[in-house]
Amino acid sequence: MKKLSAFVLMSALGAALSSLTFQALAQKSSADAIAEYRAALQDGNPADLNAARGEALWRTARGPSNVSLEQCDLGLGAGKVKGAVTKLPRYFIDAKRVMDLESRLVHCMVTLQGFKADEFTTKTAFSGEGQRATVIEDLVAYIYDESRDMPISVPQGHKEEKAAYARGKKIFFFKGGPYDFSCASCHSQDDKRIRLQDLPNLTKPEPAKAAFAQWPAYRVSQGALRTMQWRLYDCFRQQRFPELQYLSQTSIDLTTFLGVNANGGKMAAPAIKR
Repeated sequence: MKKLSAFVLMSALGAALSSLTFQALAQKSSADAIAEYRAALQDGNPADLNAARGEALWRTARGPSNVSLEQCDLGLGAGKVKGAVTKLPRYFIDAKRVMDLESRLVHCMVTLQGFKADEFTTKTAFSGEGQRATVIEDLVAYIYDESRDMPISVPQGHKEEKAAYARGKKIFFFKGGPYDFSCASCHSQDDKRIRLQDLPNLTKPEPAKAAFAQWPAYRVSQGALRTMQWRLYDCFRQQRFPELQYLSQTSIDLTTFLGVNANGGKMAAPAIKR
């Protein structure tokens, strides 16, 4: 009887511990689980390979003019990369418009290397799932990686920068398409999600800082490095909006709005996503 009583006691204790473990796991949110997953993968982020290829591309003579991008001015002076993306989008006097990183890279590839502007489209700038990264994707990975952990400081000193922010804000809240969606439909309230994916409230400083700082990112599910231009393109697709044209004014204005909202955050890109 004593042995039986001990057995019953141990069984009851085991059941209680199992119940407590289950409750602890249940209390862990999907966001926590995804965050742990990303943290586990970050040390082996495949985007590191993109960045290494991008650095080589930056220094390699290419194009009809057979020159490198080392004289490209990303806003801090010719050839200066470290810290450049923390201040993008910004107004460039030589182009007379506000540019994000991708539009500035294309500008340099056209003016310095001799490529044609119409060579750069969504089909040529974005790789397919599991395909080799494009030149743009590798260059973007390298340039962002050089600014990791640096503070975001998207400028608003020039009138064109302020105008880009104002347009971007309107775009963010604009509703349209067959479902009357907007960016704000998913990203202007707390505690919203799609399936297991939490949706950050991009109108608040802290969520905006965290979200903006993590793009570009390597998408594990697609086996590809994805840029901010791609992120916005895919958001428009999911809203069933007309196709967002690569490097369009709309894309740059919306990036400006998101970037200014994220000022004060620290760059964490290229990050890793599910």
